[in-house]
Amino acid sequence: MTPIRLLLIEDEEFDIQRVKNTIAPFSDKIELKKSVSDGATALECLKKGGYDVVIMDYRISGGLYGEKLVEKIKFLDTTIQIIVVTKMTVNQSDIDFANRLIAAGAYWFGTKYPVDIEEYIYQPTDFVLTIMNAFDKRQLEISKKKSEEKLDRKIEDIIASKPLIGDSEAMNNLKNLITKYAKPNANLLIMGESGTGKELVASNIHYQSQRKYENYVTMNCAAVPKDLIESELFGYEVGAFTGAQKGKLGLFEQADGGTILLDEIGELPMDLQAKLLRVLQDGEIDKIGRKQKHTVDVRVIASTNRDITQLLKEKKFREDLFYRLNILQIKIPPLRDRKDDIPALIDYFQQIFSKDIGVLPREFTDSAMTKMKKYDWPGNVRQLRNVVQRIVIIADDIIDDGVVIQALALENQFVPPAYSSENILPITEMEKRFKAKYFQFVRENSETDAEAAEKLGLAPSNYHRTCKNLGLK
Repeated sequence: MTPIRLLLIEDEEFDIQRVKNTIAPFSDKIELKKSVSDGATALECLKKGGYDVVIMDYRISGGLYGEKLVEKIKFLDTTIQIIVVTKMTVNQSDIDFANRLIAAGAYWFGTKYPVDIEEYIYQPTDFVLTIMNAFDKRQLEISKKKSEEKLDRKIEDIIASKPLIGDSEAMNNLKNLITKYAKPNANLLIMGESGTGKELVASNIHYQSQRKYENYVTMNCAAVPKDLIESELFGYEVGAFTGAQKGKLGLFEQADGGTILLDEIGELPMDLQAKLLRVLQDGEIDKIGRKQKHTVDVRVIASTNRDITQLLKEKKFREDLFYRLNILQIKIPPLRDRKDDIPALIDYFQQIFSKDIGVLPREFTDSAMTKMKKYDWPGNVRQLRNVVQRIVIIADDIIDDGVVIQALALENQFVPPAYSSENILPITEMEKRFKAKYFQFVRENSETDAEAAEKLGLAPSNYHRTCKNLGLK
C-alpha cells in the first residue's frame, strides 16, 4: 500500500517534531512528505500535486491562515482533506469555531496538547485514525469525481446528439430560455406546432439541469390507450387486479429524482388530470393496489401542439392543472418564422443522410436553396428532415430546382396506387391498397397516431385495428 502523503503547515519547530513523533509508529502507512511554515508556500506545493492530507496549524506566520487558507486549498483540489490543529483557547464543544472550519472545507479539527507534553501533538490513536479516515474520504471523493466526469462526458455526447440547429434571433431566444429554465426545478409547459421539436427542447432542459444525472422518462399521452395510461404513469402492485402477477413500476417512480416529459398533455383524460394534479401538488402518487402513501420528487415537463386556451374554454383541460404546469412556459417558433435557419438545418440533415447511404453531401444551387427557404413547411422541422432525406436519395449530382420541386411535389400531393390495363385488380384489393397508402401518407404527416386518427375521422381503437389489418406497423 502506498503511504498516505502528508503536507504539514506549521511554523513552530517544537510542534513539527511533535507531529513527527505522533505518526512515527505508522511510518509504513503515513509519510510526512513535506513541512512548510506559511500558507503561500503550502499552496505552491499543492499546485504541484502529490499530497493526500494537509495538517495545518490554525494560526501561522504570514497573512494567509485559518479559514481563508482552508478555502484556497480546497479551491485547488476539492478532494484534499484538511486536518486543523490549534493551541487557541478553544475546545471541542466550540460549535461556532467548528462550523466555520467545516464550512470552509476542513475535514476535522483538534486542540494541541499542552506544551508540557513534549512527545505528541494530540492523542496518538485519535490523530492517526483521523488521518486514515481523511485519506479514505479523499479516495471516495476521487472515485466520485471520476464517475461524475465520466457521466458528464456521456451527457455531453447526449446533448451533442440532440443539437439545437440555427442562429436566427428566434432560435437564439429559444436557446437562452432553455439555459435559463434548466436551472430551477419548476414545472414547465412547452407549446408548439407538430414537428417543431418539443421533445428536443425538453431533453436539452433535462440534460442541462441539476437533475441531469437522474432518469429522464417520456410518455406520449396520445399514443397510449386511455385504459392503460394510469398504470403506465403510476404502476400497480401485485394482485391489484386479475392477472397482475407481478408489480409494475410506474413512470413517475422510474423518474424519481429526475424529469418526466408528458408529451401531448392535452390528450390526457380528465380523471387522470386530477391524479396528475395531486402529484404536482403533494408529490404523492396513487399506485393501483397500494394502500399507503408514496411520494416522488419529479420535475414535470408537459408539451402540446394543441390550443390549451381552447381546451380550457371547452372544459377539456383542468384550469388548476394548467396553472400547476404553466409555472414556466416555452413557445417554440414554427419553421416559417425562422427561415434563416433552413440552410443550417438542411446541411445538418444532409450530412446525416449522405453518410447513411455512403455518398458525399451535394451542393444546392442558389435557386434551389431559395425554393427551400420560400416554402412554408407546415410540418416544420420534421417535414424538412423528410424532404432532405428524399433529396439526398433522388439527387444524382448538384441539387437544382428540379430535384427540389420533385421532392416537394411528393410532399404536397397524395399519389394513388398505380394501375394499368394489364393489371386489373378487384375493387376490394384496390381499396385496400389505396387505403394502406393513404393511411401511411397521413401518418407521415402527423406527429402522433392520435393526430392521424383525428385527421382520418376515426376513433383511436378503430385506427389501430385498421392499421393492423392493412399490415402497417
